[in-house]
Amino acid sequence: MTAFKHGPKPVVGLIGAIGAGKSTAARCLAARGAQVIDADALGHEALRQPDIIAQLVAMWGERVRKPDGALDRKEIGRIVFADPAQRNALEAAVFPYIGERTHDAIASAQANPDVTFVVLDAAVLLEAGWGEMVDKMVYVNAPRAVRVARLATRSGWTESELAAREAAQLPAEQKKARADAILTNDAGPDVLQDRVDTLLSRWQLVP
Repeated sequence: MTAFKHGPKPVVGLIGAIGAGKSTAARCLAARGAQVIDADALGHEALRQPDIIAQLVAMWGERVRKPDGALDRKEIGRIVFADPAQRNALEAAVFPYIGERTHDAIASAQANPDVTFVVLDAAVLLEAGWGEMVDKMVYVNAPRAVRVARLATRSGWTESELAAREAAQLPAEQKKARADAILTNDAGPDVLQDRVDTLLSRWQLVP
């Protein structure tokens, strides 16, 4: 990795199977000097913007707004996971905001001397067309049974709910094919950190 798209530091895209532990991998990368940009957090931020709120209420009505005026993310989830056209409409409303904020965050990280490299943690990185933002891409994987168990514990999801969300993303094999490396997270955080360290050493991002 010698020539990077945004400056002197590489940007590593982090994608993966739902429930595979992408956030854990992000923490492992942060422990080695990465500035992690959390696209999911930026998505939540997008849903607090008055113009985006107005746009979504105009599309779906007051049912997507709570009594305090904030958007009801659970109701929006019910709408968009039931209808790909509605999901596309939501993405059209929020992806430009997330993309702009991501570019700003990358620029800030490039200018920060304490940052060794940048990580864009974005489940929909490829779906959103943000693949061109990154220099390398890592796919976090775990056996399906492990992922189902994690999601049941963390979010109360059933296997059918996992399948519905998987159907809203590109197939796993396509994502793996686009990735420069696959990290398997099936043996706990210490083992995952070791695997991250091995990858970063191979990419010459850590001493």
